[in-house]
Amino acid sequence: MQQTRDLSRFAYLSIAAAVVTITLKVIAWRITGSVGLLSDAAESVVNLVAAVAVLIALKVAAMPADKNHHFGHTKAEYFSAAIEGMMIFVAALVIMYTAIERFLNPRPIENVGLGLAISVVASAVNGAVAVVLLRAGRRYRSLTLTADGKHLMTDVWTSAGVVVGVLLVGLTHVERLDPIIAFLVGVNIVWTGWRLIRESTEGLMDISMPKEDNRAIAEILSRFVTSEVHFHALRTRLSGHHRFAEVHVLVPGAWTVQRGHDLVEEVEEAVHRDFGEIALTCHLEPSEDPRAYGDYAAEFPIPTHDDLLAQHGAPKGDDQG
Repeated sequence: MQQTRDLSRFAYLSIAAAVVTITLKVIAWRITGSVGLLSDAAESVVNLVAAVAVLIALKVAAMPADKNHHFGHTKAEYFSAAIEGMMIFVAALVIMYTAIERFLNPRPIENVGLGLAISVVASAVNGAVAVVLLRAGRRYRSLTLTADGKHLMTDVWTSAGVVVGVLLVGLTHVERLDPIIAFLVGVNIVWTGWRLIRESTEGLMDISMPKEDNRAIAEILSRFVTSEVHFHALRTRLSGHHRFAEVHVLVPGAWTVQRGHDLVEEVEEAVHRDFGEIALTCHLEPSEDPRAYGDYAAEFPIPTHDDLLAQHGAPKGDDQG
């Protein structure tokens, strides 16, 4: 059985980081008057809204299966990632609009050193939390945590660009450099938002597991291939941090139900042991029945008995299992 994990503790960490960075960046903006630092603070407000959405999504995703949701609620994570992507778009539009207005009406920047120091501290907080979220996202295969981590890491790069822009203004006294840097930061944020929306959409469309994962499962199944036992129709999908796979097991029709069931149990045990947590469904079929073939238009290939013999240099058709 796949475990449904409550990952909301990471969302609380993200919320705390957003509150701290908003406070610091607003202080930096008030001290300097920089539109770049204002845009940076605006993105942190978006971070806070996104972090709350992440918290709600992770709470829903952690709910166990029920009579109306037999496979659980893990797809809630994809809605959170989509919302976060859209929020990033909103932040980018606000930043670019403010940058254009300031470019047309440039203003001097004050207290550059102190403002930048505060902004750097805020970026360090975001960077540390982003690393934690990205690592947790990989460990628990959570698109929500990965998306939030990428969002915060984007904020770090945004802050770095803003710091460089404000520093250049302080050194050169060319005031329009500040809004130019802010506008470029907004363009970069749009790209990040697009990637998050694309990834969440793919998840809602039942995207298959990565090729390397499919290949690993196929390799495990190939250990059971003999002159009598074959596999095909391996299909996989992701749903939040849950992984699903199904495969058809072809055996001689003369086998007893018990013998076929014993084989399936061995296959499932091997996949769970060597691959990891996954909901695997095996469908037993008689290899002599033509209806057992050509089931699906798309599947991941599994080596046949002849393929394995050829890999080891034996002639095809060899009956050794």
